[in-house]
Amino acid sequence: MPNDMNIRGGGCHCGAVRFEATLSDGFNTIRRCTCSYCRMRGAVVVSAEMGGIKMLTGEHALTSYRFNTRTAQHFFCSRCGIYTHHQRRSNPNQYGVNVACLDGVSPFDFQAVPVTDGIHHPNDIGGPARRAGMLRFHPAEIS
Repeated sequence: MPNDMNIRGGGCHCGAVRFEATLSDGFNTIRRCTCSYCRMRGAVVVSAEMGGIKMLTGEHALTSYRFNTRTAQHFFCSRCGIYTHHQRRSNPNQYGVNVACLDGVSPFDFQAVPVTDGIHHPNDIGGPARRAGMLRFHPAEIS
């Protein structure tokens, strides 16, 4: 059973979409991906199980995008264009939730984010997900 730290409110930039996400394992599942879509989107995500996203407002404002195998479904606000979450291809029983959409959280809060090899997707190569590298953030000193 998730603790209260795993339950996070969130939403899009314009406020049309609001949701509550129950994170699978807090921020321990944080990651980026190298697939063609994720490279362009640039989001840092964490996992929530199927049923772990409760739409509070604006479900009608969400639109979705599917490509390639059409297994993953990427959701974003039709008004401001912000990607909020997606149903994962590697595990369709999970969502990836954009950490930048979670209240009080920024992708820059994490000094190192594992990057998975989405170019060689586990469903394409028949093996486990591989790590492609680490994305590191080193804040500049403000003088």
